[in-house]
Amino acid sequence: MNINEFEKIEPNTVFAQGLASDSPSGLHMSGSGEMLRWVAVKGYNNDFSVYTHRDSQDYDFIRRYGDKVHDMTNIQNVLSVDDEVIKRYRH
Repeated sequence: MNINEFEKIEPNTVFAQGLASDSPSGLHMSGSGEMLRWVAVKGYNNDFSVYTHRDSQDYDFIRRYGDKVHDMTNIQNVLSVDDEVIKRYRH
């Protein structure tokens, strides 16, 4: 996704979601090797955040109560966005 596509997304919208392993090639949160669900949510300041939790929870739960992903490498492992969009990540 490029910055022009990102800017067209309405605030408070999940614009990507998926599954990834809790490993260095996925969302390396604790190294458990388990599968994690994640959601990317656009914020109201033209920014975004990624939240995750075990795959036993649904995407809506993860959006509301999931753990925020802070490591940019992990985010880039699961989200295909250009550098201009990555700069919009809300830490």
